[in-house]
Amino acid sequence: MSLVAIVGRPNVGKSTLFNRIVGSKDAIVENTPGVTRDRIYGDSDWNGKNFHIVDTGGFVPGSENTIEKAIREQAFIAIEDSDAIIFICDGRDGITPYDLEIAKILRSSNKPITLVINKCDNSIQDSNAFEFHRLGLGEPFPVSSVNGRGTGDFLDEVVSHLNVDDSEINDKRLKIAIVGRPNVGKSSIVNTLLGKNRSIVTDIPGTTRDAIDSVMKYYGEEIVLIDTAGLRKKSQIKENIELFSTIRTVKAIERCDVAVVILDSTRGLEEQDKRIINQVTDERKGILIAVNKWDLMEKDNATADYIVHNFQNTMKTHDYIPLIFISALTKQRVTKIIEHAKKIQQRRLVRYSTSKLNKVLLPEFEATPPPSVQGKDLRLNYITQVRCEPPVFAIFGNHPQLIPDSYKRFIENTMRKHFDFEGAPISLIFRRKNKKWEDIIDED
Repeated sequence: MSLVAIVGRPNVGKSTLFNRIVGSKDAIVENTPGVTRDRIYGDSDWNGKNFHIVDTGGFVPGSENTIEKAIREQAFIAIEDSDAIIFICDGRDGITPYDLEIAKILRSSNKPITLVINKCDNSIQDSNAFEFHRLGLGEPFPVSSVNGRGTGDFLDEVVSHLNVDDSEINDKRLKIAIVGRPNVGKSSIVNTLLGKNRSIVTDIPGTTRDAIDSVMKYYGEEIVLIDTAGLRKKSQIKENIELFSTIRTVKAIERCDVAVVILDSTRGLEEQDKRIINQVTDERKGILIAVNKWDLMEKDNATADYIVHNFQNTMKTHDYIPLIFISALTKQRVTKIIEHAKKIQQRRLVRYSTSKLNKVLLPEFEATPPPSVQGKDLRLNYITQVRCEPPVFAIFGNHPQLIPDSYKRFIENTMRKHFDFEGAPISLIFRRKNKKWEDIIDED
């Protein structure tokens, strides 16, 4: 997806507009200038086009204030990496020297700019937008980010500059993203697979700040490796540019077929690792966990089994994810990453016939039926696969909205027991038994 950045001086309503566009309240909104100091990311869509959007801190050109300098640096990074920019001004204040300076910077960016004049709450206040033609950024759009007035018109303009990359859609090569916390050995693993130093490798966490694509040959097949910057907690990020690398990692996960989450065997499974795993599975991508630095572990024959058992107990809803134990330094089992990733992708592409699904699964559901809910007996009538990559299954019953989460988990476990979906997240949708097949396809 394309990336759209919201920029402007402090306290003009950037965060309120961001919340309006993404349909949530992720960004903190206060009347105090400078509240948004870090970039906030979200996803949105308009007129059938999906895009990422980033809310930046208030842009104060030329200020020597430490916080304002950091905010300005963030905004520059957002401008550099974005595909389109929303420049927001305050219609009640009119044009300020800050607006003029920001406009000058934006004109030199050669990016499509949509000029938004906020706090125009009615048609009378729309006249406040006229003077902003002086900024030389095209037609100003009067809006009210508080009540949503005028947002549709300017979003039409924004998405008109966003293009779908057909080359990415039509690229059928297997794409593997290497993701994980900083300094777990991601770049070393990529270099080992490629047989050359494609990525810079140091002991400094966060050395890889961009997502880097490389192409490797595997028995004559071209495979795309995406080496990403390390994800880390916001509280641990010291450099502005490192924070912005997280959106590139998000985009890498979005682009890939299979994500390989790298863990450090000497540190075990940490909270940040869990968040990364959830991020991959939320995107419904194939997933493999590679436990790196295995050469540094004091171990016996039972150590690997213990780690697998501990992971499955800790991440009960992710116990279908395979683990392999590797060493980028000694090259131990590193090529197994490609073998496993190829098998996982094959599982994501498989399509099972309706007759086979029902022959295998309905007897299981009849032997262990759903519990009664609100005095109603729940019955499952049949199941069918509605899509693959990722696999999605529609299950029809008499009261689909009442099926408890515990039984949905039972259904998934039963499917995984009979069908091989190791490393492949699956989705279940529940519909009434008289639901039309065309409606299922449209909703999916």
